[in-house]
Amino acid sequence: MLLTKYKGIPMPQRLSGKKELRKTKKRRQRNLDAKERVKSTIKKLKVALEKKDFATCEQALKDVYKTLDRVAAKGLIHPNKAARKKRRIVKLLNKAKAKPRRLSH
Repeated sequence: MLLTKYKGIPMPQRLSGKKELRKTKKRRQRNLDAKERVKSTIKKLKVALEKKDFATCEQALKDVYKTLDRVAAKGLIHPNKAARKKRRIVKLLNKAKAKPRRLSH
């Protein structure tokens, strides 16, 4: 396939190649948006954890689960990675909810 360069980017010559390039750009942007959604929902949960706002944490946890499951189902991240993120987030939440134990000496 003969490629020309446009602003340093190789451009396809054939119509089918041009269409594929357009499709790839759209897919890439969609994937990046989904991953950014995951990051923002996790950040929202962590902010609520820092404020010790557990009512907001419960809702944010549901949102995190929902977005991670959706992204994993679409194949953007591996299902095991989604499970690992969920496990770590729940561990953080449980740690924040736990009362500090006093050492008996």
